[in-house]
Amino acid sequence: MTLLLPVGARAQAGAVTIAAGTFTGADAAHRGEGAALLIRLTDGRRFLRFENFRVTNGPDLYVYLSAHAAPRNSAQLHEGGGHEVAFLKGNQGNQNYELPAGLDLAKFKSAVIYCKRFSVIFATAELKARP
Repeated sequence: MTLLLPVGARAQAGAVTIAAGTFTGADAAHRGEGAALLIRLTDGRRFLRFENFRVTNGPDLYVYLSAHAAPRNSAQLHEGGGHEVAFLKGNQGNQNYELPAGLDLAKFKSAVIYCKRFSVIFATAELKARP
């Protein structure tokens, strides 16, 4: 797989994928597809990256990291301490979200697209560690 680095970042040969998963929709009305990757660059910065990403469009969509492997409701999303990453940049295409330096990525098991207005999960990607 070709690693596409964040816009504005210079090429870094040592960038590694920490964990990866594939998006699936939460139900028949909320669909998702594409890859979610946790990436660490050689300078130590970490990103949540979506590749070939597509999700059903909706209002007030946010990106979360969750301690639950496949949350299907708001309670599961926040169980164990969910982390709000950012407002979703768009419902299609490759995207990068820089993660805070102090965030403990080991406690998160999924990337989630969540509608805050209606407390609805749109899509999840279970993140599995890469050796």
